[in-house]
Formats: sequence, C-alpha cells, structure tokens
Amino acid sequence: MDAYRMATRLEEAEWIDSAADSLATVVGRLIKTGPFKDLLSGTWLGHSLHPVLTDVPIGTWLSASVLDVLGGKETDEAAQILLAVGLLTASPTVWSGLSDWSDTLGGERRVGTAHAASNVTASMIYGASLLARRRGRRGLGVVLGLAGAGVTAAGAYLGGHLSLAMGLGVDHTAFEHPPEEWTPVMDDADLAEGAPKLVDAAGVGVMLVRQSGALYALSNRCTHLGGPLDEGALEGRSVICPWHASRFDLATGEVLQGPARSPEPAYDVRVQSGVIELKARPATA
Repeated sequence: MDAYRMATRLEEAEWIDSAADSLATVVGRLIKTGPFKDLLSGTWLGHSLHPVLTDVPIGTWLSASVLDVLGGKETDEAAQILLAVGLLTASPTVWSGLSDWSDTLGGERRVGTAHAASNVTASMIYGASLLARRRGRRGLGVVLGLAGAGVTAAGAYLGGHLSLAMGLGVDHTAFEHPPEEWTPVMDDADLAEGAPKLVDAAGVGVMLVRQSGALYALSNRCTHLGGPLDEGALEGRSVICPWHASRFDLATGEVLQGPARSPEPAYDVRVQSGVIELKARPATA
C-alpha cells in the first residue's frame, strides 16, 4: 500500500476520534481565541506559523544524522548541539501545531493526530539519542538518531498530506474567481439593516450586509477553514466567523482577530436602479 492510500485510510479511521476529540477539548481550553492563539496561528505572519517552525527541528535533526553518517566520531559534539537545538525548538513548534489542529474536525483531525503522534515519538527518540551520546554510548545514539529520522519523515509526509491534499492552512478563498465587472445580485429593498445575506456573484458566494446604512460585501467563505460568514455575528464594522471566531473588517476584509491569517476578499458595491451590484475590488484598492 502506498503512502497516499495509507494517509487516506487514516482520514476514515474513526477509532481515533474519541481520544482526539478529548485532547482537542483540552487544547481549546489552553489556547483560547485571542492574542496567544493569534500568535501561534500566524495571524500576524499572513499564513500558518507551524510550517515555518518545523524547518528548525527537522533541519537540525537531519543535519545531525548527516554528520553521524559522513563525519564520524570527531563530529559527534556538533551532532549533539544540533540534537539539542532541535529539541529546544520542538516545543513552540508543537504548540503552534496544536493550535491549528484543535480547529479541525473529521479526517483532518484524524490525520493530524497521527502527524502529531509521529512528531512526539520522533522527539522522544532524538532525546534518547542525545542522552545516549552524553553517556558515552555514541553507537546507540547514532542508531536512535537514524530511527528518529525515519519517524520524522513519516510525520513530515502526513503534514504534507494535511496541507497539500486536504487543504489545511490554505486560504479557502484562494481559488474563487470573483466577477471583474459589475454584477447584479439582489434588489436593494430586500436587504434589511444588520442582516447578512448570502448572494451569488457569478458563481461566487458573497456575504452582503447593510450596516449603519452602508453596504459591504466580502467573500462568504472564511479564509481560515471555510466557515459561512453570512451566519456570523456583526460587531460594529466587523463580522465574526461562526466556526472559530475569526473577525474581519467589513470594509476592507482585514483580519482583526485570528485564527484566520489571510484577509477576506472584499467587493465594491453600488446600487443601480434599485438593484445591488458587486464586482471584485482591485488588489491595490
């Protein structure tokens, strides 16, 4: 069975749900919506922080294995430093991953659980490798390091499957094609004050709202995980996603609160002969 099929089987492994859901509840209590979660989610960065952080422990651990194989005993001190750096940086990497994972459901949560288990196992193996070396058992340390590299590779594959095959962490509006010309969507008289409405703009779902007399339009899919913004709550000149409480500026689509990282595509709005029309706002607007 190839790696892809194994990963897709994990998506359907319902036996994982009980433990995963319990852990997600605990993580949700520890990492609540707010500045700390925004930090871990990468709201300030514009995309997920977790993949950025993973490069450090993976890079240092694999570099240690390269030294073990090609360098010999004289490079063991450098290998130990690399192992230690990887272990130190694994902690913020794990926390950022947990923050992202706790927002998932179903197949994404199942594969994410296996991904996390692989990475925790790899960290433990590398920790044992470093301990063995410190105790003068370099041979055992090298073997453990190579074993850790194998487990790390498995975890990295699952992480890639989550991002590239399942779209976790991807802007969920990335493949929308909003109309570039003015497009009629509904009668102006049918849009009540403060009541978001889902409309179709040339095949793209758009949340249209009249707030304090002004008209605003954003893509209806939350950029975070695709939540329906028309079902969200309005707060001043912002809308809050009903799924994970990301908050967006109605006028600009700017992320005001994570865990979303990418802004919502905003639309220009006008009323012509009693009909509301929309068109995509230029990127420079």
